[in-house]
Amino acid sequence: MLLMSRPLVRLLGQGVRAATKMRGGGSAFPGLVMEKLHPGFVAEQLARLPHGVVVVSGTNGKTTTTKMAVQLLESQGLKVFTNRTGSNFVRGVAASLLEEISLTGRFDADIAVLELDEAHAVHFVRQVKPRFALLLNVMRDQLDRFGEIDTTRQMLAQVAAATTEAVILNREDPRIASLAQDVQPDTRVLWYGLSEQLRPMFPSDDDMRAADGPAAPTPEGAPQPEPVVELAHFEATDVDFLVHGQPAQAKVHLYGVYNVYNAAGALALALTVTDDGRAVKAAGAGVESLLDELSRVTPAFGRGETITVGETPLQLLLVKNPAGFRLSLASAKPEAYATMIAINDEYADGRDVSWLWDVEFDSLRAGGVDLVTGTRAWDMALRLDYDQVPIQEVEPDLTESLHKFITAADGRPMRVFCTYTAMLSLRRALRAVADVPEI
Repeated sequence: MLLMSRPLVRLLGQGVRAATKMRGGGSAFPGLVMEKLHPGFVAEQLARLPHGVVVVSGTNGKTTTTKMAVQLLESQGLKVFTNRTGSNFVRGVAASLLEEISLTGRFDADIAVLELDEAHAVHFVRQVKPRFALLLNVMRDQLDRFGEIDTTRQMLAQVAAATTEAVILNREDPRIASLAQDVQPDTRVLWYGLSEQLRPMFPSDDDMRAADGPAAPTPEGAPQPEPVVELAHFEATDVDFLVHGQPAQAKVHLYGVYNVYNAAGALALALTVTDDGRAVKAAGAGVESLLDELSRVTPAFGRGETITVGETPLQLLLVKNPAGFRLSLASAKPEAYATMIAINDEYADGRDVSWLWDVEFDSLRAGGVDLVTGTRAWDMALRLDYDQVPIQEVEPDLTESLHKFITAADGRPMRVFCTYTAMLSLRRALRAVADVPEI
């Protein structure tokens, strides 16, 4: 086997990265190359960061929460490295590093904020000990990959145990709250949470299934831990928080009520990272500037992202579990939109699509569904038929479906509910008819 120096291996990886970008970008293949040729590449590069590494993980909301956290920290003057493509495996981090490092090997960043898939986060923390972790929720998502829901909780427990400075937990999710017991004695446990009146709007997996999860860190009836940030109230984009117990207001222009709650987690993380002032470089840094920056955050790709086709908006809505699909359906009057549903069953989507039977589609009866597509189009069509939702057409080919859908919409605003790989394919196909941001 030909032996190469580490700089030469890096240059080879950067060459592969440049080639994949020319063919559409977003590929983790260059990271796979680095995993094979230089297994310690990610750990070696991230060890150079003066303010360490932040890991964001959990079943839902990772991409949008990571985007918010990055933007908030950048507003405080930090240079933040992140895996912007949403490739949340270790090789995805390696691919993003190859793009950020200069040809001379310079890595110009202060801190890393990384979205990591629960299973791959376990592999990551064996190589890199995060300084901070933000752990969001545990839901019954892709159980064909992870097995029982408590297996997912056990994966996140390993992330919590590996974190060296502070772990920020969702107080209202009992499985996440129970991770406090896995944190090392010298690592702080901090919280974000909901006001009492908002808790029914954000059910945990146990709430939705009337089941008991692992015990929360405080007995029933005992005072709950005080959160760094509590989501107190919101109406449309106007959001009221309690920050360290003090009232604070912000605007959040993100699709879906869960992203308002994710904003509380991102804000708690940003406040924790910058709390002692060592990481803050910007003049006027602090709570007010963070709240102001929240109003500037736009949706992450495919998470309520709106792409203009001609003069007509087309919104891409990622769906991957019953709770997320229900909330997306409830976000607007379905009859006001042309609607397409795109369901794939690739590895990144989850092979088992039986979770669709836990979603109620009654709200789509009035307007119907214009088109159903994807590798599991006929499964989706059958599910809609059981809920007596009229369907105009079923076409498994995504690109063909997109063209038909845009034509049939005839100027109506469009919504596409799609699984992850379907969303990536649709974004590529949309480049032929619209300006689609790079990822």
